[in-house]
Amino acid sequence: MPELPEVEVSRLGISPHLQQQRIEKVVVRQRQLRWWIPDEILQIRQQPVLDVTRRAKYLLIHLPEGELIIHLGMSGHLKVLPQNTAAGKHDHVDIYLNNGLMLRLNDTRRFGAVLWQPKDTVHSLMANLGPEPLLGDFHAAMLLAACQKRSSAIKQVLMDNHVVVGVGNIYANEALFQAGIHPKMPANQLTAEKAELLVQVVKQILAKAITQGGTTLKDFSQTDGKPGYFAQQLLVYGRGGEECFNCQTELKEIRLGQRSTVYCPACQGEH
Repeated sequence: MPELPEVEVSRLGISPHLQQQRIEKVVVRQRQLRWWIPDEILQIRQQPVLDVTRRAKYLLIHLPEGELIIHLGMSGHLKVLPQNTAAGKHDHVDIYLNNGLMLRLNDTRRFGAVLWQPKDTVHSLMANLGPEPLLGDFHAAMLLAACQKRSSAIKQVLMDNHVVVGVGNIYANEALFQAGIHPKMPANQLTAEKAELLVQVVKQILAKAITQGGTTLKDFSQTDGKPGYFAQQLLVYGRGGEECFNCQTELKEIRLGQRSTVYCPACQGEH
């Protein structure tokens, strides 16, 4: 599943093509994605794009009457193409712009979503989300307060969108390794010092991934313009059984919340 940096790079990629343009129409070939595409989407005509933003892993295209919400799900990606580009099997939604281009959603597994949020309302999917990890309201005191109420594993708390949004499995593995915190440690054992370090590491890892992903933007308007995951050296994720880059101890792989979790028993301790 695309994580927050991939979604943010998608936003950066599509924004120059959408801002100050007008949506002429929306063509939907398959309404049954993760949720049924609502009628309001089909009725969008001649609407100026006011802004393109991101909340957690949701992209929001702001229009005068509300926001068009896009979620990429497990396999979705966006491409900006000429309007005469033939549609493929999994090209489910086209958003036509007055500049001769269209924004196309391709979603092989159909776990993505295209939804509608009327003006001055908050969609139920975004009503109870935690703070954005790259903004100031995600800080050590806030994280520590959230963890003090929970005895579940710190990795699961870090991935809880009610605590902080967008720290998916890949980046949670990496952040806990760099902060020297065992993923199974009960969240209420997090110290103030470690909370400060973990917040800093999360921000650094996500910002670096977005920066690296920016190198894909030059190709975003091509037919193969999927940003994908970024070329970066992952220190632990996907490396179970290999040597730790720091101490050469064999990395262990376990399952936490049905997700692959890799850690170094020397650098992060044992629980």
